[in-house]
Amino acid sequence: MHGDAPEGTGPGAPGRRPRRARSVLFIITALAGLAVVGVLTVAVAGADSRKDVPRKPAAARPFTLAQLGRPGATVSLAGFAGKPVIVNFFASWCAPCKKETPLLAGFYAAHHGQVLVIGVDSNDQSAAALTFVRAEHVSYPVGVDAFPASTATSYGVLGLPQTFFLNARHQIVRHVVGDVTARELAAWAAQLG
Repeated sequence: MHGDAPEGTGPGAPGRRPRRARSVLFIITALAGLAVVGVLTVAVAGADSRKDVPRKPAAARPFTLAQLGRPGATVSLAGFAGKPVIVNFFASWCAPCKKETPLLAGFYAAHHGQVLVIGVDSNDQSAAALTFVRAEHVSYPVGVDAFPASTATSYGVLGLPQTFFLNARHQIVRHVVGDVTARELAAWAAQLG
């Protein structure tokens, strides 16, 4: 057997394949993560051609999420039964969200009691999200929609931010892709009364 590799060092040696498999798995996972970030970036970049998606009223998907910054508490769409509500999907790492969130926080504070808002922090680090919402003085409830972001997925949200306007029967009557504007929020408040 001269010319053979020393025992335990050849291509089929124990420990060699599992390490290679772990490396391949790591590379595949990293590439999948980059693909997700790429899709989100492209979707958000498309916000320059923002869309206000007209739609026939359709039932909003119910959800219950852990409430950001309040251990043991939850945010549930059912908790707002019989009331119109704005559901805003965002993340602390999202550039357009950094412009939109202070606008929503100010709008909510100015119309508290008349206009209800639920924030859904999607695919984010909880510590970063909590720092972000505190810095922007967000006082409406924020649910944590951690990876794989099943609530965002159930709403068809691929890029951030996105905002859904729900009537009192929790039907989606308006859907804004990209950051919502002060004009859109004012029109919603006027519509409510």
